Amino acid sequence: MKKFVFTLGTTAILSAGFVGAASASTSGTYEVQKGDTLWKIAQNHNVSVDELKDANNLTSTLIYPNQTLNLSSIKEIVHTVKRGDTLWSIGQHYGVTVEEIKEWNGLTSDLVFPGEQFKIKTAQAAQSQTASAPVAKAAPQAQQPQTAQAQQEQAAQEQAQKEQAAQQQQQAAQQQQQAAQQQQQQSQQQASGKSMTVEATAYTANCAGCSGTTATGVNLKSNPNQRVIAVDPSVIPLGSKVYVEGYGQAVAADTGGAIKGNRIDVFVSSDSAAQDWGRRSVKITVID
Repeated sequence: MKKFVFTLGTTAILSAGFVGAASASTSGTYEVQKGDTLWKIAQNHNVSVDELKDANNLTSTLIYPNQTLNLSSIKEIVHTVKRGDTLWSIGQHYGVTVEEIKEWNGLTSDLVFPGEQFKIKTAQAAQSQTASAPVAKAAPQAQQPQTAQAQQEQAAQEQAQKEQAAQQQQQAAQQQQQAAQQQQQQSQQQASGKSMTVEATAYTANCAGCSGTTATGVNLKSNPNQRVIAVDPSVIPLGSKVYVEGYGQAVAADTGGAIKGNRIDVFVSSDSAAQDWGRRSVKITVID
């Protein structure tokens, strides 16, 4: 009995003529596709060129598209499992059922592993077995509608998985956007207190004649990263927490001779930072 190994590599080589290859496994014939050669067909079916020529009474290696080659001498195929194979995909490829593959190979589970070899009976061998068996099995052709339905179900499942993944990505993006908005709102400290627009300048603790200590006793030289602003206490009470646009949350802890009305002075750690700040109009919110 002749045997041939039909692997996924064969499927890749004959992708253009896969329908013909499928008919070869179920009917014992192969329909020549455009671009086929006798050598390629022999390689794909693990037989020799001479065997193909003898089986088809060919006197040369010339073949032509749509020509039917006889492979009926092959009654049993040995399929070598490749990565990604399942019993369902193997059965679909050869036009047989999973239960038939399990019966022919004495399998009790649907698990398969790369490198395993399974016997696949062709239509001719299956018909011989059916003739001697008390219970008849449906021919592969009768199972084709089920195979098509299984393909549709698998395609629907894959589409559903893609849509679910897209929804998850969209939800993740929305969550990130919401988190960013919340962070922005928190950083801005948008409280329900009094808001106003003021003229803001900047100062440091290292100016000539400066003590470095605020009107409320904060030592700015020891705390160069402290967020402090000088205010007019009649407008903003000392000790108030104030959110300053472009500066952040600060404490109204200092006063100044020129800081009158809607004016503030923000504390920065260096003269260069004070120069960079300059004089600008900003919105502030008195938090408490």
